[in-house]
Amino acid sequence: MRCFAQLRTDVPRHPARSGGGRTGAALPAGYGPAQLRDAYRLPDSGGADQTVAIVDAGTAPNLAADLAVYRQAYGLPPCAVDDGCLRVVNQDGAAGPLPGDQGWGPEISLDVDMVSAACSDCRILVVAANSAALDDMAAAVDTAAALGATEISNSYGGDEYSATGRLAAHYRHPGVAVVASSGDSGYRIPQVPAAYDSVLAVGGTALSTVDGKWTESAWSGAGSGCSAWTAKPAWQHDPYCPGRTVADLAAVADPATGVAVYDSSDGLGWAVAGGTSAAAPLVAGVIALAGHPELFGDASYLYGHAGALRDVVGGSNATDEFDCGGDYLCTGVAGYDGPTGLGTPNGLGAFGG
Repeated sequence: MRCFAQLRTDVPRHPARSGGGRTGAALPAGYGPAQLRDAYRLPDSGGADQTVAIVDAGTAPNLAADLAVYRQAYGLPPCAVDDGCLRVVNQDGAAGPLPGDQGWGPEISLDVDMVSAACSDCRILVVAANSAALDDMAAAVDTAAALGATEISNSYGGDEYSATGRLAAHYRHPGVAVVASSGDSGYRIPQVPAAYDSVLAVGGTALSTVDGKWTESAWSGAGSGCSAWTAKPAWQHDPYCPGRTVADLAAVADPATGVAVYDSSDGLGWAVAGGTSAAAPLVAGVIALAGHPELFGDASYLYGHAGALRDVVGGSNATDEFDCGGDYLCTGVAGYDGPTGLGTPNGLGAFGG
């Protein structure tokens, strides 16, 4: 499995500093919580009874401190280990020993920052898998569910093939909403776990403002595709894919219109990030904000309430290797399309709120 976080290298980065906070300082580049809540018409509070789990490989050594910097910079309430808001466990659910650093530090920080942006009142559970192997990641998802997670976000994936279906059951937990990034390689072979039919597959958009109004188009890197191994769910009705079609919905993912993230790994500090790694935890936070994860054992509720989402028209994720000929599988069109699914959050109506 590979993570899907993308950090921009063309934006000046504010280096990590001892003490970290930016009280009274200019906010970093990239969209912050207030902008994301405005773009997706989200309330400022809610979800205090929800626990959003993040499943990643390994640990981010300074996660708690880095999360504190992010939340302080944007005036969000603290979320710390000591107050019970933040919990970090290993693949078996124990506080220690934690696995070593797998190089996923920026990914982990992006995940917790995006949950915080959408749902600052939610508790956050980070489950550190022993490795990036799908078996370990799947075991970590089971652990998250066993520890009471109400939403589980997965910002990673790998190409589906015949053997990956054996792990689908690990991503099916009644009463728990499981979301996953659709990938960052455009229209091609679908990624697992996003292609599993119990998972909400989250694609990506480019998010910007025109004349003071938010607008979105399909991001060129957003993963989409037609599954060769997962059967067509009863709630999906698109015409050209006989199997499961990815994605189901979307959120901001284009690094060119990216989000702010704070991670002190290797002295990184503030950065602008994107990828569907940003979109999946943001959507998990939106579901938590609405407070009805039991509606999302699969994506059927979403398809029944598609009118409450913002339809995304424009943009394409066609690649040199795979081109859908301009149809919905790789083009942002009215109604359902592969890169953005049914659309993006537009308040909480599509999520039971």
